[in-house]
Amino acid sequence: MIRVVIAEDQQLLRGALTSLLRFEEDIEVAAEVPDGNEAWEAIQRHQPDVCVLDIEMPGISGLELAERIRAADLPCKVMIVTTFARPGYLQKAMDARVEGYLLKDEPIDYLIEAIRRVVAGERVISTDLAAALFMREENPLSHREVEMLRLTKKGMTTSEISKALYLTKGTVRNYLSSAIQKLEADSRQQAVQIAEEKGWI
Repeated sequence: MIRVVIAEDQQLLRGALTSLLRFEEDIEVAAEVPDGNEAWEAIQRHQPDVCVLDIEMPGISGLELAERIRAADLPCKVMIVTTFARPGYLQKAMDARVEGYLLKDEPIDYLIEAIRRVVAGERVISTDLAAALFMREENPLSHREVEMLRLTKKGMTTSEISKALYLTKGTVRNYLSSAIQKLEADSRQQAVQIAEEKGWI
């Protein structure tokens, strides 16, 4: 019996997926949860064979969960489901060594078969997503610029970043200005958004 934990914040999709999986004689849904924090608890409690994770959900994202599972050395296979065919996201998923990376609009039969295939030791990636790997852009940001955008994403101000990193406010502003220029953004918030979509922060 393949034991599965499903983490998906869209209730309709989560409910439909759970209902359909329960028709399969060799699959058992151990838990179905709406966010990353509950998913982490469920994975530790139920020790599933496979977890199906939405890439973007409240609390902990699917990619962050995949990294936690790997860091904790849990045997659970990880499948990410997404509506986004973004090369940066796929690269992050590959770096986290996930076994499956599927688009949400794949037929349900494809997803069910993918669960069986990853349990058998295969890696399954939606065809459209595999093509995105070859369109991956090189990250133009320096390590410091990435750091500045990550802290900005957390809501930190220039003053807070300068204190946290022991840099002058002017230096922080220079790094942020450079990042904004490289990403052809209009503001630091837009720069964060662009970098995040491309999987660079």
